[in-house]
Amino acid sequence: MQMPIESIRDVRAHLAEVVERADRDDQPTVITRRGKEVAAVVSMDVLRKYQQWEEREINRIIDERMANRSAGVHIEDVMKETLARGE
Repeated sequence: MQMPIESIRDVRAHLAEVVERADRDDQPTVITRRGKEVAAVVSMDVLRKYQQWEEREINRIIDERMANRSAGVHIEDVMKETLARGE
């Protein structure tokens, strides 16, 4: 199923409907400004799942790096690597 894409203007006109769709169907809506994707409306469940995944990924990378103690690792590098993977 493809995510709905709507302009900020359209979302303003029917925000309650967009929020209801996110909550009811876990269906995100991508919001655009001048044709560029800038944000999304997602359910709290989807957001929490993403946050849990992100925390697991950070912990996994830290565990990997801690197992190889030959070189120090900056937390900024761990965060960049996690975000770059985008899994």
